[in-house]
Order: sequence, then structure tokens, then C-alpha cells
Amino acid sequence: MRIAVGCDHAGLSLKEPVVAWLVERGYDVHDVGTFDTESCDYPDYALKVAHAVAGAEAEFGLLFCGSGIGMAITANKVPGIRAANCHDVVAARLARQHNDANVLTLGGRFVAPELAIEVIQTFLATPFEGGRHVARIEKIRDAEGRH
Repeated sequence: MRIAVGCDHAGLSLKEPVVAWLVERGYDVHDVGTFDTESCDYPDYALKVAHAVAGAEAEFGLLFCGSGIGMAITANKVPGIRAANCHDVVAARLARQHNDANVLTLGGRFVAPELAIEVIQTFLATPFEGGRHVARIEKIRDAEGRH
């Protein structure tokens, strides 16, 4: 499974251990940066990851910033992206089961690396339930102008 990852300066300390964990488990990681703590603009990285997922270059995206909020807002501007900012495993599970989320955002100022890995593991392992949720996802696609 290929996963696109990105962060800004505030998310770097969370991205690094997550990437190491993913690589250890055999995931194909496409890291778009940033790679240092110099101040940078989160939308640049959110858009790179979102376009990789929307363009089927990666199955899922993971984004890290201070809160995860800015990354989610930006990623959700890309048609086909359903980014969810989750700080616990229940939210991650529901984001996949009910919303077919394909990008997960996490806040480095709110989530420790150990919890982030649990959240990511849940996100990646949980399938979309389908059923009654399909019509809701279709409404999102309609709002994007996609059919």
C-alpha cells in the first residue's frame, strides 16, 4: 500500500516517527516534506498529498501540522478528497467506516507519536462500510461536481 505523507514545521516531530513506523511495516511511503523545522506554509504540503491521493498515486494520505485543522481544510479543497482530522482511534475508525476518508490529519501539538500510530493503524485497517453511507458519499461527489 502506498501512502503519501506531508507536514509543515509544526508537524515534523510527529511525521518522522510515523514514517519510520510505516517503513518498518512495509508500506510504500511517498514523503513530500517538509524535512526541517524552518517555518513553511502547510497548504503547500496538504495540496501535494491531496493531489497524490486524488490522482491515485497513493491509496491514502497522512498530514501533520500543529493542530491538523489547516491541513484538513486545505486537503478537502481537492475534489475526491475526504480528509478527517482525528485525535483518537474511534474518530479514525468512524472516518473510514462512515465517510470513506482517504486522508487523515493529525496535530503534533495534540497527539503524541504513540497515539498517532494507534490512530493511523486503525485508519488504515478499517474498511468503508458502504450501505447507507454510499448515498452520502455520492452527495459529496455531487457537491464537488464529480459523478
